Amino acid sequence: MFVLNTWYIAAWSKELEDKPLARRICDKPVVLFKGKDGKVGALEDKCCHRGAPLSMGYIVDGGIECGYHGVVHDSQGRVLHIPGQEKVPQKARVTSYPVVEKDEFIWIWMGDPALKDESKIIDYPFHNDYKNWPHRHGFYHIKASYLLMVDNLMDLTHLGYVHRTTIGGNPQIHVDAKMETTLTDEGLKYVRWMLDSNPPPTYLKAVPFKGKVDRWQEFSFVSPSNIIQWSGAVDVGQGAYEGNRDGGFSLRLFHGLTPESEDSCFYFFSTCNGYRQDDPQATEDLFHEIETAFKEDKDMCEGQQLRLAELGENALVDIVSDRARIQLRRIIQRQLDAERADVSAEHEESKRKVTEAVL
Repeated sequence: MFVLNTWYIAAWSKELEDKPLARRICDKPVVLFKGKDGKVGALEDKCCHRGAPLSMGYIVDGGIECGYHGVVHDSQGRVLHIPGQEKVPQKARVTSYPVVEKDEFIWIWMGDPALKDESKIIDYPFHNDYKNWPHRHGFYHIKASYLLMVDNLMDLTHLGYVHRTTIGGNPQIHVDAKMETTLTDEGLKYVRWMLDSNPPPTYLKAVPFKGKVDRWQEFSFVSPSNIIQWSGAVDVGQGAYEGNRDGGFSLRLFHGLTPESEDSCFYFFSTCNGYRQDDPQATEDLFHEIETAFKEDKDMCEGQQLRLAELGENALVDIVSDRARIQLRRIIQRQLDAERADVSAEHEESKRKVTEAVL
């Protein structure tokens, strides 16, 4: 089951430069495209004529042209043109999905269009500030549930084990980190501190620390599937814990998980460089370090998905590091329950109206 009445990342803006893009979202086939007028569209990936995938078509004036018989659909799914036919049947249309282009993302709403609220789309101004936060985009198709990836990102005790040679560092430092978790209107937030610790390999490659560092990790979970991260470190004794985080190493990461199916997802991420911003190579090096670490997460979660599909989850045991994960799963479940309750209420209201009409 997926939360549908929410905004998911469908694509990076740059993915829609010159041709349609096929993507399955919440187990529904979708075609994304940017018209010649610059307007983004998201449609059910099926021509209303013979069912051919519209993603096999072309961008033309007015919308997207089916590659089978040339039927043209606009960004709202309406047919504008049928070759050799003047009149377009009123029913000639396909389902369209609300989409918004913002902060280099293409956001899509897969639920009830009447409930969409663009003010709920995450603000991420760092993508519009290349001077102070130069960055690069990343993307992985992952053969694992988006929930496993969210679990992974919100439990950083795995860093010292999965990412020993990159962003991890000493495993015990992560286990013993000072951590504060708070619920928010959108989900939850936590801050972790690893004071007087050795900087991990990725940090040492980027900044010449004097010795040990005070290191922080701030994570904001926006339910059901997006995580905003700010991490960094400065030399011990500079007052980082008290609020002085200037200098040293700093990066911002955006993690967006979009369900493809029950056991696969898309992972959109960006790495924003908060140090040596005038050095393009620093931004490139940071991206490759982070991309390597995230590939390690991908491999681990795909292995986890295989085992859970084969052996089930009944015998799994929660441990103390699962606190944030347990809370976020409860938040997602509440969203799912609320949607189901709304659907059930609509169904009962429809039955009542039908009964009254018969009587």
